[in-house]
Amino acid sequence: MTENEISTRDAILRVGDRTITGEEIIPLLAGYQLLAPLLRELIIDQAIASITCTEEETTQARKQFFEQNQIASEDAKQAWAQQRQMTVEQVEALAIRGVKVEKFKQATWANKLESYFLGRKGQLDRVIYSLIRSQDPGTIQELFFRIQEAEQSFADVAREYSQGPEAETGGLIGPVELSTPHPAIAQILRLSKPGQLSPPTRLGEWVVIVRLEKFIPAQLDAPMRQRLLNECFSTWLTEQLNQQLAVLNGSSVV
Repeated sequence: MTENEISTRDAILRVGDRTITGEEIIPLLAGYQLLAPLLRELIIDQAIASITCTEEETTQARKQFFEQNQIASEDAKQAWAQQRQMTVEQVEALAIRGVKVEKFKQATWANKLESYFLGRKGQLDRVIYSLIRSQDPGTIQELFFRIQEAEQSFADVAREYSQGPEAETGGLIGPVELSTPHPAIAQILRLSKPGQLSPPTRLGEWVVIVRLEKFIPAQLDAPMRQRLLNECFSTWLTEQLNQQLAVLNGSSVV
């Protein structure tokens, strides 16, 4: 058998004058950073393989998918599929895939959300706070006493002296989740009561004054449940993907 015959036999794709063989596919996908996205979708497909949808769920998913993609007729659906080298059956499966993914999330993590939420609550609670920063400790100490003695308002001091973007808002920041500020500032805010002025604190090259304005506890409402479900799914998917990539790397395929 000639080299050309072997190449033709093993070919799975032809692009211009180039013939792509099965052995080349994975290295090519990796080189173009497409291997991880492909594995990700394959992992999802395997996870949702046993998930079924009701007739109502299927109808609603198809309607939404076709509206989003401006598919208004059977001919349009055929054309949409052909443009993407898909079969009509693949299009139909794609239309309900999102619903299956959501049902998989619910089936896998819904009963664990309360404990997960409690573990994350310290980061999900939100605060509104005021901040003044300066690189001059002496200035910050003087400003702290002015505010403490009510000689000047926090907002006026921040506008005049703070050396960060918070100066434009009179020092006011938020509402933001407690995972957003510098960890040292977040800790101060956790231990503060609304209106409590924190003494000057050194943070690297800065010295800051912080005051908690409002504490907004996180609640496990519907939007939060969806966010946490998405987090759990994303974490699981990343773990699964890393395992698959480790197997490929270990077998020297890529």
